[in-house]
Amino acid sequence: MQRYIPVLKKTKLFAGVGDAELVSMLSCLDARLRTYQKGEYVLRQGRHLHDVTVLADGSLHIQKDDYWGNRSILGRVAAGEIFGEAYIAPESGPLPHDVVAVESSAVLFFDFGRVITTCPSACPFHTLVVQNLFFAISEKNRKLVQKLEHMSRRSTREKLLSYLSEEARRCGSARFAIPFNRQQLADFLSVDRSAMSNELCRMRDEGLLRFEKNIFELL
Repeated sequence: MQRYIPVLKKTKLFAGVGDAELVSMLSCLDARLRTYQKGEYVLRQGRHLHDVTVLADGSLHIQKDDYWGNRSILGRVAAGEIFGEAYIAPESGPLPHDVVAVESSAVLFFDFGRVITTCPSACPFHTLVVQNLFFAISEKNRKLVQKLEHMSRRSTREKLLSYLSEEARRCGSARFAIPFNRQQLADFLSVDRSAMSNELCRMRDEGLLRFEKNIFELL
């Protein structure tokens, strides 16, 4: 588990916590490591959460399938990010979606009760971790608002332009890579894949952008 200390130090949850303190906190917070292969479910819809979860390695998709098998990708989790934190409060209810490994992944589970309660050893950084958890939840809310901005657009083109513009701003460059393939991007924006691909080709022909696989350049 200690091999993931460098990753954990970069997470929002443990920002400002030193190496030695972080090692001791792994025991204090009842840290458990689990690994998953591509396509395996990390969390299933209907589960009640009692842990703060951090992706130590790999990548995950937060997704939901309807009764007929239509899939929507609600978000992507990258290494170093926490997920599921919105459903660990006692009155949050069961998880309404699935979390699936996109590639071989490693996840660390931390007991929520121990995270928010001062431990008997009075770790000096415990209060900092609680504060970091609050900030991490706030950041997730901002990302949700960003996605709602994309989804509120009326046409496929407007959704694509909204999403790609945001990615360009986030990367600080007109040329950037997105974390989705074509089907995943369509699922994320809740549009038809064929219609989306046709729209991308029209936008390319009109000189708005260039793309190759998941690499885009806005012109």
